[in-house]
Amino acid sequence: MEKPITVRAIKSFVLRQGHLSPAQQRAIDEGMPRWGIPYTAERINLEQIFARQAPKILEIGFGMGSATADIAAAHPEQDYLGIEVHSPGVGNLCKLIAEKQLSNLRLIRHDAVEVIDHMLADSSLDGIHIFFPDPWHKKRHNKRRLIQAELVAKLVHKLKPGAYLHAATDWEDYAQQILAVFSDNTALHNRHQDYAPRPDYRPLTKFEARGLKLGHGVWDLIFERQP
Repeated sequence: MEKPITVRAIKSFVLRQGHLSPAQQRAIDEGMPRWGIPYTAERINLEQIFARQAPKILEIGFGMGSATADIAAAHPEQDYLGIEVHSPGVGNLCKLIAEKQLSNLRLIRHDAVEVIDHMLADSSLDGIHIFFPDPWHKKRHNKRRLIQAELVAKLVHKLKPGAYLHAATDWEDYAQQILAVFSDNTALHNRHQDYAPRPDYRPLTKFEARGLKLGHGVWDLIFERQP
């Protein structure tokens, strides 16, 4: 008998064990009941969750959350939903939300693909941020990269017409792949000729600034959903 074919579902992450400090654990315990949204395989209403009508921006993989908190603090007129699976980052962002007293930021600690599939309504987002996803720089690992055609197709459905999809990376070959994947989706339009200048809303991180001084490149790609 032939063996059945197993189709591996795409995931937005590879779970790695990271050190969770007592302060981060305390921030999770105190912060997630206030700012966390439990995963559920049902659609959520973002306007009800944030208790207002305002542009809704999704960030996939916020890392340690510093840039996410800075963006939310600088743009109180918009609401932000961050998705991350790694506990140290979730704890750190909970800590930053408390320190900055942010009311326009909520978190989901779960696989982003399942959140996109089951929790977010179509045409519910005004923007999506994917900043510095794991580059999986070894060629044999490129297939693990987050930004692939299948995921982008899912994301497009969640964007309102005219809403934007913004990715940034410091790996040139990944930038080329992202440009190709975004360009191949006929529902997306590039707002720039190819790569975009860093917009004011994306803060320059210390790591990025150090890399730029050393001559390393950073590539931003900003596309929008066609009307």
